[in-house]
Amino acid sequence: MIKLSRRQFMTTTAACVSASVASRFARSAGPEQVFDFTKPLDGWQTITGNWAVENVPGASRNERALVQRATDNEYNVILAPGGPYRDVGVSVRSKPISGREDASAGVVLRFAEGRYYVVRANALEDNFRFYYYDRGRFMLATANVGAPELGQWHKLQITARGDRFQAWLNDRELIDHRDGRFAVGRIGLWTKTDSVTAFDALTVLPLDAG
Repeated sequence: MIKLSRRQFMTTTAACVSASVASRFARSAGPEQVFDFTKPLDGWQTITGNWAVENVPGASRNERALVQRATDNEYNVILAPGGPYRDVGVSVRSKPISGREDASAGVVLRFAEGRYYVVRANALEDNFRFYYYDRGRFMLATANVGAPELGQWHKLQITARGDRFQAWLNDRELIDHRDGRFAVGRIGLWTKTDSVTAFDALTVLPLDAG
């Protein structure tokens, strides 16, 4: 039996996450981008919230992850560099750390002029949901699922191809929905109200439209 050091294990974990993205999001239209939270947040744009890189146990690169700590906003959003994207696959590991009203983690798609889609998991609710936001949040699709555990890492993935959106929680496909109101925009991360949440291994892969 081969034993890996902690650093080797974390590096291997990040590589496996990236490989799963490439295999699930087949027919890529360009190289994938894996964001490294051991580096400064150059090019990131905070819309709302208190976002910073911190030490978080279990994060894949030197235990450094992006953490959102504001607890007095309705929603907290940060946009990643790059884009805008239309057809794209996004994967991220998330760890809900705390929250009494909400303990959520979400991926934002097609953010433009304050409007966007978001898929989110909530450690306080037995559901996995897909919304659009346009001066208010409106649910498009929901699936029943066991709530992700507080203090544990979970994987969120979503693909957007034209008006079709598919989303997975911990490799289980739960959302397959069509909506065509927003065509293109940036990628981001999301939390709600008093959620304190860590994000790791964010991967973005442009897709062919087929």
